[in-house]
Amino acid sequence: MSTLAATARIHPMAVIEDGAVIGENVSVGPFCTIGAHVVLKDDVQVISHAVVTGRTEIGRGSKIFPMAVIGGTSQSLHEAGEGSTLTVGEGCTMREGVTINTGTVGGGGKTVVGNNCLLLANSHVAHDCILGDGIIMSNNVMLAGHVRVDDRAILGGGCAVHQFGRIGRHAFIGGLSAVSYDVIPYGMLNGNPGVLAGLNVVGMSRSGIERATIHRVRRAFKQIFEGEGNIRSNAAAIRDDYADCKEVMEILDFIAADSDRALSSPHRGKA
Repeated sequence: MSTLAATARIHPMAVIEDGAVIGENVSVGPFCTIGAHVVLKDDVQVISHAVVTGRTEIGRGSKIFPMAVIGGTSQSLHEAGEGSTLTVGEGCTMREGVTINTGTVGGGGKTVVGNNCLLLANSHVAHDCILGDGIIMSNNVMLAGHVRVDDRAILGGGCAVHQFGRIGRHAFIGGLSAVSYDVIPYGMLNGNPGVLAGLNVVGMSRSGIERATIHRVRRAFKQIFEGEGNIRSNAAAIRDDYADCKEVMEILDFIAADSDRALSSPHRGKA
């Protein structure tokens, strides 16, 4: 039997499979299907014509719009992802036609979306992706498997991110961009192939970063990407100079971390 809180509102034309757990003040509209292993936390809204399936947990106050399919099996050709999970955080919005897949056993077994994320119409989050908090994915954004997107990144409409790619915190990806390589925190990438066009200065300012700090980050950016050495050696060489600037250190740590992809730069991808 399903577990339904007393205050849950389930439309008579919705299907709630045995085993589902429905929290307080949850609303499930007509022609929705809620699978047997789904947990809808308090105050979740599933408007209509949506499917929530798989071993999926939807966080408190999240909202799912029509034609979304949340928790579907991985599209990986290598495995069906039996027993893998999807966790969506609190206060997320999944607009019309959004698809989010569960993880795969070989990829860690879980897909995670953080809190207060906005996924606009027809955007896709593939298996084993890990998304932070406050991320905006515009219409038709496509994340391949194993992608990591850090807090408050913004992805413009129709952009596509290569599998295993990383997008750093506060990065901005322009519409229709092809993200083949990792994008540093605060980076701004545009084009197909994508080229690192500088820093997301507007986003940094809006987030409350002081002008003097932004100037330091811009100076570090030039030293990293315009220095005589390669990107990683340039980044390592300036670490001591910016030990007191957490924004620069965040970029340097991102560059130093192990990754399956190379780093986007102002030069990589140009003809």
